[in-house]
Amino acid sequence: MKISTKGRYAIRLLVDLGEHVGGDYIALKDIAERQNISKKYLEQIVPVLNSAGFLSTNRGNHGGYKLAESPARIKVGDVLRVTEGSLAPVACLDDNSYCDRKEYCQTLFIWEGLYKVVTEYLDGITIQDIIDRGHAGMGDFVI
Repeated sequence: MKISTKGRYAIRLLVDLGEHVGGDYIALKDIAERQNISKKYLEQIVPVLNSAGFLSTNRGNHGGYKLAESPARIKVGDVLRVTEGSLAPVACLDDNSYCDRKEYCQTLFIWEGLYKVVTEYLDGITIQDIIDRGHAGMGDFVI
């Protein structure tokens, strides 16, 4: 499994918003400047995050974005599922997939174990965890 730029930048965008909870809506250009990410690229990610319910938006003079919920409730695994699709390491573990070898596949346990470890790890990290780790001077989680 390889996490794309889209997934990594989505997490950085949410972390940036999480660091500014309680304030005004934040313009995308400000996030782009702070995160050194193209505003055009963020414009492609925002609709995905918005439709998944991670963002609250406001148009107009003081428009921009906020987190729709607490950063402590947003799991990295959920963000990656929205931006990357399934976290399954092989297609036969996808919910919509059918595999006629599944019942006698000798290697299935490997992929199920990997999927379990990855899912539990990513679902165990929230946007708030990333913020807290950064504030503690421990650097960022590598995503």
